[in-house]
Amino acid sequence: MTDAKTLKIEAARVALGYVEDGMKLGIGTGSTAEEFVRLLATRVSSGMKIVGVPTSERTAALCRELSVPLSTLDETPELDLTVDGADEVGPDLTLIKGGGGALLREKIVAAASRRMIVIADESKVVDVLGTFPLPIEVNPFGLRATRIAIEAAAARLGLAGEMRTRMAGQEPFVTDGGHFIIDASFGRIPAPRALAEALNAIPGVVEHGLFIGLAGAAIIAGRNGVRTLDAGSRI
Repeated sequence: MTDAKTLKIEAARVALGYVEDGMKLGIGTGSTAEEFVRLLATRVSSGMKIVGVPTSERTAALCRELSVPLSTLDETPELDLTVDGADEVGPDLTLIKGGGGALLREKIVAAASRRMIVIADESKVVDVLGTFPLPIEVNPFGLRATRIAIEAAAARLGLAGEMRTRMAGQEPFVTDGGHFIIDASFGRIPAPRALAEALNAIPGVVEHGLFIGLAGAAIIAGRNGVRTLDAGSRI
């Protein structure tokens, strides 16, 4: 297995094995999660009964196109399992997510689930988080003040790097929740929990892409096959 799309499909296929009839599923966002949706739709068309809660409008649209039954988190507030991708998978299944711009809803859905399984190809596995720019979802009001506060919080932890407001053409990218995203290129983040706590303390930060203590397993597809990591696995 060497083609990136093939790796994503294989990871998604293994994750589908964790889905049982009657489950309430959180369904993630991104290219790997979309492969899971396509495989899930095939099972649904064959008679599997599930209900899905999508983490983005993009995922919801794909599910409707493929006739995957949907609910909302208000209608179905407790989920059995969430399957989602990740931009980076680090030690103890710490994650960076949000490359697709859905990190807030992804985190809400993951937190409402009894278990979260991450699906990814081996290129996403890292020894230390931070090569992928950290998405930070922010309120548009007071954007400059929030940015300064993020820089100061990062500096206290010895972190620095370029921070860019994510753009969609000539305008800022707007999340499904109506917020902006700052992509922070901090490089190595040796203390992700400390950074998460520092970002949580900034009023203008709505959410950030550090997912800590949420994933129960990561299914990683690589050239030599598929492996499953848990919090105690060696990266």
